[in-house]
This record gives sequence, structure tokens and C-alpha cells, in this order.
Amino acid sequence: MKCMSEQLRRGCNDLSLDISDEKCINLIKYVVLLNKWNKFFNLTSIKDQNEMISLHILDSLAILPYLKGYSLLDVGTGAGLPGIPIGIVRPYMSVSLIDSNFKKNIFLQQVKAELVLDNVTVINSRVEQAILPKFDLITARAFSTINNFIKLAGRHCDITGCMVLMKGMYPKEELQLVTDIFNVKDVILLDIPGCDIQRHLVRLIKN
Repeated sequence: MKCMSEQLRRGCNDLSLDISDEKCINLIKYVVLLNKWNKFFNLTSIKDQNEMISLHILDSLAILPYLKGYSLLDVGTGAGLPGIPIGIVRPYMSVSLIDSNFKKNIFLQQVKAELVLDNVTVINSRVEQAILPKFDLITARAFSTINNFIKLAGRHCDITGCMVLMKGMYPKEELQLVTDIFNVKDVILLDIPGCDIQRHLVRLIKN
């Protein structure tokens, strides 16, 4: 636990994020729960808790400076990434996690209960079938191509909102095919502490 806490602290410092001790403790508790439930529910291919800190928690927190708004929809959230870490660190933000995998949603409900995340809502549904309010922010981590994501989830984005998509390599071909419903606001290269993977953040705004 101490090793994970120190790793998390160093990573947050590298990301210039000032996170309270209480929130750091909850982030560690989430990793412990993820590791425990992963043995039965196959939530992530990452088995080592220290790797989870870098590849899951710090990866999720790296997008925080680019999230402007009070409501967020995390599409295809899986084990709750990036939605759970965001919900922990930003308790004032209403975070909705949507996934069609029932077992993963059982896990998410357990995390919500154990960590007392009153700002988090778990939705068991496919995003294209869900009846939802409009959101300031819609995010996903390696969910689909940009155009397909717009097709499936774009209608849930508020007219003044932003879609914030976490991608790996620079998605040059996908960006060339973006529909005229949304404009590419910017593409940001993220440096994830402890990771040698590429991570780009694509932000889209409505026309």
C-alpha cells in the first residue's frame, strides 16, 4: 500500500495535480478492489497493482486539466476507467458510467458503495440505446473509431459540450474522416508517468 501511495503521489506531482490525502486513499482503495475483483470478473488484463497505478489511474487523471464542465458520461467504461478516478478526484462533477457488461456493472456498483461515491451513477445499457440527459463532457478510453463514437454517443453531448476521446497513437486517418456534426478542437499528446505508451487526447466540439 505504501509503495502504491508513493507511486501515485509522484505521478500526480509529475502531472501537476494537487490531490488531497483522502482522495489518494480512495484511489488506492479502488485499485485494491479492482485487483481483488479482477480474479473473478476479468476486468482488466493488468494483474499488477503498481502497473494499475500507472496504466489505469494516472492515465485517467492525465485528462483532468482538459475537462471543463459539471457532468460527464464515460462510455464503455468497463472497470470504471477513466470515470471512477475522475469521480473520486472531482466530487462536484456528476459522473455517469455506461456499459452493457452486467458483471462489470456489478463491480462498479460495489466500488460506488464502498467508496461512497454519491456523484457516480452506473448505467447498464448500450450507449446507442440509452435515454439520457445531455452532458457537458463525454469521454471514452480506446472505445471505437472517432466517427463511430460520434454516431453512437454524439447525441448525448450538450450543444456547448465537448467529446474527449482517449486514443493511443496519433489517429491521423480517423481525424481525416470526422463528420461535419463535430469539429476537432485539438489533439493533445499526454505524458503518462511510469508509462512508455503513447496517449493522445482528441477533443471534439459540436458545429
